[in-house]
Amino acid sequence: MAEKLIELESIDAALALFGTFDENVRILEKEFEIAAVSRGTELKLSGTPQRVDQAARAVEAMLRLIRNGTPIEEQTLRYCISLASSGDETRVEELTGDFIALTTKGRPVRPKTLGQKAYIDAIRKNSITFGIGPAGTGKTYLAVAMAVRSFKAHEVSRIILTRPAVEAGEKLGFLPGDLQNKVDPYLRPLYDGLFELLGAETFQKLMEKGIIEVAPLAYMRGRTLDDSFIILDEAQNTTPEQMKMFLTRMGMGSKVVVTGDVTQIDLPDKTRSGLLDATRILQDIEGIAMVRFSDKDVVRHRLVQEIVRAYEKVQDNRTKPAAKK
Repeated sequence: MAEKLIELESIDAALALFGTFDENVRILEKEFEIAAVSRGTELKLSGTPQRVDQAARAVEAMLRLIRNGTPIEEQTLRYCISLASSGDETRVEELTGDFIALTTKGRPVRPKTLGQKAYIDAIRKNSITFGIGPAGTGKTYLAVAMAVRSFKAHEVSRIILTRPAVEAGEKLGFLPGDLQNKVDPYLRPLYDGLFELLGAETFQKLMEKGIIEVAPLAYMRGRTLDDSFIILDEAQNTTPEQMKMFLTRMGMGSKVVVTGDVTQIDLPDKTRSGLLDATRILQDIEGIAMVRFSDKDVVRHRLVQEIVRAYEKVQDNRTKPAAKK
C-alpha cells in the first residue's frame, strides 16, 4: 500500500480540482481504484503504488490546466486520466495556450484534446485538411470556428459550407416545402456552429450578402472558389467523383477542410466512399494533411465515448480472421 499527499497552492485551486461536492475526487477514486481524501488544500491518495502514481500524475495534469484558467469539467478530467494512464500527462500543456474564437456567450473555443490540437495546427499550416474520426470529436465545430476566425482576421472573404444530401437512404424529394426547406435539415449541424460563433442576426446578414454560403454539395459543380474558407462535412457520403469535383473547386487564396466518419457511410451498397478513396490517393501530397481522431478525442457526453468504443470493438472482432481449426 502506498500513500501520497498533494498540497495545493490555494483554496481556489482546491475547489477547482475537487469539483462540486468532491465529484472529481470520487471519479479519481473509481477510475484508479484508490482511496482519495480531500481536506482543505490537501488531497491524500492511497492504494497500490502504480495506481497512486498514475492518479497523482492525473492530478498534476489537472493542476496545469487550472493554472492556465481552464475549468475542470468531467470530460476534461477523464482526458487527464487517460493521459496519465498512458504517461502523456505533461503534454496537457500543449492545450493551454491555443485560443481560436469566442462564442456569442463569451465562452472561449480552444482544443480540448491532443487530437484536436493536431487538427487545428494542420488547418493553420495546410491548404487542405482532412479530419477523420468518430462522432463527438469536434471535427465540424472546430472547422467552423477556424473559418469564422479566418474571416474575422480578413484572411478570407467568404465562408462556404457544404455536405452531401445523403442521409440513411432518404432523398430530398421526400421532404416537404421548397428547395431551401428540403436542404435545411441536412445542413442544420453547420448552421448550429455558425449561430453559436456569430449570433443568429450576424449570421443572417452575412448569408443575405452572400459572404456565408451553406449549400448541398451538388451546388459546387462548375464553380471556382477563390479567397474562401470551404468546409465539406459528412464527406464519407460522397462518391469518388463527387470528392474529386469538390476538391478541384478550390481557387487562389482558399483553404479547405474535409470532415467525415468512415464508420457512418450511408451510401448505397457497393458505392465506394469518396473520403476513403481520397485518404488513400492524396496522403502523400504536400499541403494536404490527414488528421485521424480516436475515441480519446470524443468531447461530448462520457457515454458517447463508451458507445464509440463498443462499436469499434464489435467491428474489430468482425474483421479479425477466423481461427483455423
